[in-house]
Amino acid sequence: MMANFEKWDKAFRNQNLFEFNFNENALMWLKVRAVCRGKLIQQFLKCAGITLTSSKIAEQNVELFERLENMPNAMQLLDTFLNERNHEWYNAMGINEAALKEDLYKVRYYAWGGDQNNSLDKHLVSRYVKVISNYDELLNKQSEIADNAWNYVQTSWYNNWTSYLIESLFKQHEKVISAIGEIKSVDFFLYNFPIDLKVTFFPNQYMEEKLKIKLGKKELTWLRQEAKKVGITGDHSQSDTQQLYTLSEKLMEIGKNDILETLKNKRKEVIVDAQSDVQELMTWLYANQGEMRFGAENRLFVILVDSANMNESWKMKRAFSLIEPKVKNYLDNFNEQSLKEINFIFQGKPYKSLADVIFVVK
Repeated sequence: MMANFEKWDKAFRNQNLFEFNFNENALMWLKVRAVCRGKLIQQFLKCAGITLTSSKIAEQNVELFERLENMPNAMQLLDTFLNERNHEWYNAMGINEAALKEDLYKVRYYAWGGDQNNSLDKHLVSRYVKVISNYDELLNKQSEIADNAWNYVQTSWYNNWTSYLIESLFKQHEKVISAIGEIKSVDFFLYNFPIDLKVTFFPNQYMEEKLKIKLGKKELTWLRQEAKKVGITGDHSQSDTQQLYTLSEKLMEIGKNDILETLKNKRKEVIVDAQSDVQELMTWLYANQGEMRFGAENRLFVILVDSANMNESWKMKRAFSLIEPKVKNYLDNFNEQSLKEINFIFQGKPYKSLADVIFVVK
């Protein structure tokens, strides 16, 4: 019995997460892990009428898995408990979701204080603490520092609560069982497939790669050349993002919207192509993860796109009039064949996962 626990524990730690699909014993290992958290395990033991001899959580995890392996109704006990606790959690939070959705519209800009890797402290240290030796000079930066902190808090708040609301759309559906113990790499079980939910925007790097193919050159190079034809030049000392913005503004000023319309249509083509070949996009998303957040778990991507202005896609996270019907339709029609097998290479090592995409496009 112990061999089974060790087998799945080793597979989980080594990111061999594809092995947890289509195997009831492996699935039970994950669900046991979901209840082995704090007070949850005591609540489950009471509900299931099970007494353990171990006192430490890690040992209880092993012992509970061993006990449940010999119980014919083990999976039903786990599913019932997880469902009941998920509903209790939502009720206990006491969040007024209608009011929260309205509050999200009070956020008028999306800017990180520090950077999007959640390193505000490192940003402040590298930009102010270790660079400025004169206290009066530091004092003059007080408002700038405060703005950085506020931007970080506001954007983090926006991301946290939009993610909560979107995830709740899944967890309240009848086909979904929540992993209430917050297992790493598993947000919920969908038709008994362990799923990590990823709410994200259309990846800029992927867009750049595909635009280069469609335009025959990098987007900025193409725009520079088109602008030069009408007498507009850019400042090459600026960042690529600033150059794109400046050239676009100057083209609009003189009414050369046809150039920008061509570029916009090419971007839309990339999005349409991605929707028609989700396998390629998902493989790219797995293969181009950041090293610190790498995972080979099953993933369900919710990709939000404002095709008219991709820089405004952050607003799509609160567009529940668009998101809710897409999620409901997907879950209502989900079956065992919905997830696609993804084979990808990360740092020279092959991995295999199951995944799918829900596109929400404006």
